[in-house]
Amino acid sequence: MTLPFSESVTKNGFVFISGQVPLTPDDKLLEGSIEEQTHQVMKNLQAVLQKEGLSFADVVKTTIFVTDMANYSKVNEVYASYFNESFPARECICVKELPIKAEVEISMIAAQTAK
Repeated sequence: MTLPFSESVTKNGFVFISGQVPLTPDDKLLEGSIEEQTHQVMKNLQAVLQKEGLSFADVVKTTIFVTDMANYSKVNEVYASYFNESFPARECICVKELPIKAEVEISMIAAQTAK
């Protein structure tokens, strides 16, 4: 089934990356701790960034969705480990549920630098 969205869209020097959930490379929802799920989401985002010739250093904005705010500090710790010093702007929103029963989803906006 083709879903009605793009993995990423580039416009005016920015790359908008659709929300990523903890899907493994074989398109199965990762069963595991919230930390393991968050690592998988970040790996998925990293793969999209790399396809665009970018890295986490180019990310300027993120949105994190969680289904339980009790997981906030665990998600935050894993998320922070993927950035060096300059963290992007972001928000974390608690929602009732996410697609395919995921517990965390993260979207990003990255800025392309002049080459």
